[in-house]
Amino acid sequence: MAAKIKKGDKVVVLTGKDKGKKGDVVAVFPKESKALVQGVNMVKRHEKPSQTTTGGIVTREAKVHLSNIAIEDPKTGKPTRVGFKTLDDGRKVRVAKASGEMIDG
Repeated sequence: MAAKIKKGDKVVVLTGKDKGKKGDVVAVFPKESKALVQGVNMVKRHEKPSQTTTGGIVTREAKVHLSNIAIEDPKTGKPTRVGFKTLDDGRKVRVAKASGEMIDG
């Protein structure tokens, strides 16, 4: 199945502690059905000191399930579902269901 959410997409969080927050997708993990979104789902981790880092308590992003995020509509900025459309030249592009606007291309 084609990927509805890709690296670099602008997404909106639908549920959880960060509901309503917007961010860019840093990485997608299709096998886990999760994505890493910049500035969303921040967690604190205790890190051991190593040669490169000093260690201590570090805040970083944790993965978010794909069902809890939606693509931001390019026209309105609200969350939208994603559909696919084949153009005249044969390219398959993602389309926002709410506005009909092309997401990539």
